[in-house]
Amino acid sequence: MCLGIPGRIVEITDAARKLAKVDVSGVRREVNIACIVGERTVADCVGDWVLIHVGFAMSRIDEAEAAETLRILTELGEVQQELAAMRASGRA
Repeated sequence: MCLGIPGRIVEITDAARKLAKVDVSGVRREVNIACIVGERTVADCVGDWVLIHVGFAMSRIDEAEAAETLRILTELGEVQQELAAMRASGRA
């Protein structure tokens, strides 16, 4: 199943290409943040919670929404599957 999963932007890895390192429950991956930059600078996105889908931060969400989404996904057993896929793709 493809789903969006919440993560927090922890660092900008390539400002020109709008790439950032995002932490998703302890797993860190590089994602494209072009969809959420808008009128803000790339650097201003550090610390933001975002909804990630197929390597892109699709929308900005607040911390409470992120926590609730992760809780529900954990109950459904979806978080573990997505995190395993993220870990595996990071090794490729």
